[in-house]
This record gives sequence, C-alpha cells and structure tokens, in this order.
Amino acid sequence: MTDRKAQILDIARRDGRVAVDALAISLGVSAHTIRRDINGLCSDSLLRRLHGGAEYIDPPTNLPYATRAVLNYEAKLAIAAAAAEIVPDGATVFLSIGSTPALVAGALAHRRDLTLVTNNLNAAVALSDAEGARIILPGGEVRLPDRDFVGEEITDFFSAYRADFGIYGVGGIDDDGSLLDFHESEVRVRERIRSCARTSILVADRTKFGRGAVAVGGRLEDADHIVIDRRPDPRFAPLLEPLADKLILAEEPIHG
Repeated sequence: MTDRKAQILDIARRDGRVAVDALAISLGVSAHTIRRDINGLCSDSLLRRLHGGAEYIDPPTNLPYATRAVLNYEAKLAIAAAAAEIVPDGATVFLSIGSTPALVAGALAHRRDLTLVTNNLNAAVALSDAEGARIILPGGEVRLPDRDFVGEEITDFFSAYRADFGIYGVGGIDDDGSLLDFHESEVRVRERIRSCARTSILVADRTKFGRGAVAVGGRLEDADHIVIDRRPDPRFAPLLEPLADKLILAEEPIHG
C-alpha cells in the first residue's frame, strides 16, 4: 500500500468518509489520482464507494500488518521516541505485539544492556543490534504476516518474568476508556504484560480513540503512562482530563 493510500484510509477511518475533491486538495494530487487510489482501496474491501467519494468499512478483524505499519507512521515514530525516553539503560522491558511497540523497540536501540521479553518478532529484530541486548522470545509458531506469537501459552510466558517496564499497544479505545482488541487472547496477554511490570506504558496514536474491536479488557487509566501523539477528538476530553498526570503528548507543540 502506498503512503497516499494509507493517508486516505486513515482519514476515512477518522472521519467515516472521504470526498475526492477534498482529498485532491489536501494531498496535492489530481482528482483522477484520488479516484484511482479509492478504487484500489474499495477493491481491497477497505472502503465502500459513495457518490463523490467513499466511506470507511469498519473491519471485524484488524487491518493487515503491512497496512498498519504505514498508517500514521510519523505519529507512531514520535510516540516511540517519547516512550523510549522513559526507559533507562539496563532495564528489563516487556513489549506487546503491534506496529507501535515494534517502533518503540527501534527507538530503544540506542540504550545499553536491555533485556527484552516479547512475543513481537518485529520488536526483537529492531532491538537485535543494541549494545548488550538480551532478547527472550516464546517458542511456537510465528503468526504471519504479523510476525508475532499468539495463543494461550503466551500469557504464561509473560507470567514467568518481572519487568521494569511493560509497553503495550491496543486495538482501540472505547468512549468510556475501555481498551479493545481483536481477539480475547490478545487482551489477556496485554493485561498480563501490564500486571507483571513495575511501570506500565500504553502507546497509542490518536486514531485508536473511538476505534472498534470485539474483545474488551483493561482500562485507559490502568497504565502508569499513556503516550499518544496528539489529543484525539474533543469528545474524549472528559476521559483524558483526570489522567493529565499520566498523559504524554509526543507531538504536542512546546510553547515558551
């Protein structure tokens, strides 16, 4: 998927629908190019055609990893850098599955003597060149193309360790602050990562607010730190206001 198609899909997911003319102006390309991109996204069953544009199809399952990896990429990089700043040299770190935790691993590559415990093969590879790194992975079959390990035994895998930091992503954040994922097993593993870490860090770009997924478990306020790129839709302001001391805005402009 091209970066432009990923942008179109992200806008459609955020706003519910997209218009050809508005996209052509905002992305600086012709209406013909936008129509071609939208046709491709509709062919992939990611959008549904409307007159003059298209609407987002809320998937019953998560988007393919390759698609998720490029969606909101710059925002995720900023989140990863901010989360990595919390982790010192020599720490033991849990990292969950997902594209944002994998980027956190890359941002941690300048740290020394880290111990990484993860079921995210992308994260393990990203940290593999870090000085003095020790990487612990579960056994079993790798889920492709996501390159991660899932299943009932993964919960027990994390239970065998205690980490200084547990860093985890999430499929979606409901209006009431409930955390959502696409499989019940993912929820259990995420919650085990949080409960077995001395300090827990949730990493999520702002499009996760209001995004639906079928399995529920854990809450936004359970994390010790919540790292997002920018503030989400204003309807979530009452949810975030009591969590101001936990909230880190990775792309928030600094005034002064």
